Formats: sequence, C-alpha cells, structure tokens
Amino acid sequence: MPRPPIFEWEGTEYTFKEKSSDWYWAVGIIAVAAAVASLLFGNIIFAILILVAGAALAITAAKQPRSHKFAITEQGLTIGDRLYPFDTMMHYSVLEYIDHDLPPALSIKTRSLFAPHLLVPLVDVDADEVYEYLSLHLDEGNHHTSVIDRLVEMFEL
Repeated sequence: MPRPPIFEWEGTEYTFKEKSSDWYWAVGIIAVAAAVASLLFGNIIFAILILVAGAALAITAAKQPRSHKFAITEQGLTIGDRLYPFDTMMHYSVLEYIDHDLPPALSIKTRSLFAPHLLVPLVDVDADEVYEYLSLHLDEGNHHTSVIDRLVEMFEL
C-alpha cells in the first residue's frame, strides 16, 4: 500500500494578470506593422511568422493558468500524476521573492531532457519544512531566475 505524501499542496502554473483590450490592440497593431514592413522588404515567410507569433502571444496571454496538485513523497516530487524521482534530480533550491505577493518557489534541476528545470510554487506549505526534508535527499544548488522568467515577467504574460 502506498504511503501518504510528506507534503501536499495545489498551485497554479503562473500568476495570471488580466490584460486590457488596449493591450491586445497594441499586440495586433505591432504585429501587423512588422508584417507589413517585412512584406515591403520582400520577405513573405517572415511576415506570416510575425502574424502567427502575434496571434499565439495574444492567445497565450488570454489563457487562464491550470491548477496542479503537487506532492513530495518518499520517492520524489509528483506533479499531477507524474513522478520525478529523487535519483533523477541533481540539486534544489528554495527561492524567496522580494515581492511578498509571490509565494516561495521550489527550484529543482533534473537530468531529464524534457524537464531539466522544475519551478514549483510553494503555496499553503511551509517552505522551511520542505527545505529541511529535501536536504535529506538532495544537495542544495545555487539557482537564479532565468532570462526567460525575467522576460515573461517583463511582458506580464
């Protein structure tokens, strides 16, 4: 019989920020202007790429974040139904943000090709207890916010 998780919580993929209609108009105008400029230079494929990217950006920005169930068990970290065993993890860090509206996050570097970096929000769970438990199984690493994370924050996606 499987043992109950050590820690269990739910969290969303990211913090959703509602966009105004002006934001979507600005994305559309910039995408169309860039596509027209590309057409003037004779690059039809790039113009199509710009329009598709603008539409993808608008659709992604409007999407509500999904809620996931997280758990730390004796075997590793589970996200939904997927288990990330401790033996596939290299190191971890608990990140705390200056903005107190953001919850602390668990950053884990793995050996997985498709999920080399896991960033899990620690909502309704004591970050210090998670830190202490993981220190029994993994080495602590020095993790920083990535350039992609900063770009996403800058564009408020």
